Amino acid sequence: MTLGLISFLSVCIFCIQVPQCQTGCAEVDSMTEAVAGESFTLGCISCKRREEVPASAIVSWHFKPPGDEEFIQIFLYRHPTPTILHEQFEERLEWQGTTGTKDVQVGTVFIHNVTHNDSGTYLCTFNRTLHLSLYGENVIINKEVELTVVDEANRELVAVISEIMMYVLIVVLQLWMIGVLIYCYKKISAENEAREARKAARSQNKLIDSKDPCDGVYLE
Repeated sequence: MTLGLISFLSVCIFCIQVPQCQTGCAEVDSMTEAVAGESFTLGCISCKRREEVPASAIVSWHFKPPGDEEFIQIFLYRHPTPTILHEQFEERLEWQGTTGTKDVQVGTVFIHNVTHNDSGTYLCTFNRTLHLSLYGENVIINKEVELTVVDEANRELVAVISEIMMYVLIVVLQLWMIGVLIYCYKKISAENEAREARKAARSQNKLIDSKDPCDGVYLE
């Protein structure tokens, strides 16, 4: 349950779209462990240092299997077209990065049906051009992801602690609610008892006031 939640949050983080009006960007490292037969998000985010400067970027992904020395290009995104460039990843790579603008800052891709052959080093490259008033400046940013494919997901310590804290919080909240119910019940009961006591006192006072003095004469 917790692992699924973490994966979902990771997808949400890496799938943040960066439209032209967005004023902030946060670079988040990709996860590095995938489960065979499932899908996996290869995260890659490169934020512009000056948001007020218009820019355009081309994102390419390269892959190097374990033991190899050279990268092979597997994917290219040039707005608005994503292109798969290697047969090993044919129909398995899906663009999850920035859309709707050439100013790409999220270069995330999604791998469907992960296999053990997908283990290795992935290189994400942003080829960004900053469109300055007098000239264009070219900037290249490289980010590497070491991906390991396993048969079963390993529960990390953070996930275990998070799950424990979640159950502790649930128990604490339930005890707090029980305490509030008991306090409210006692308070309502005390108010009811006080109300009944006041009614009884008023009734007794009315009974005393309604008694007539003997022959209209008070004995001193």
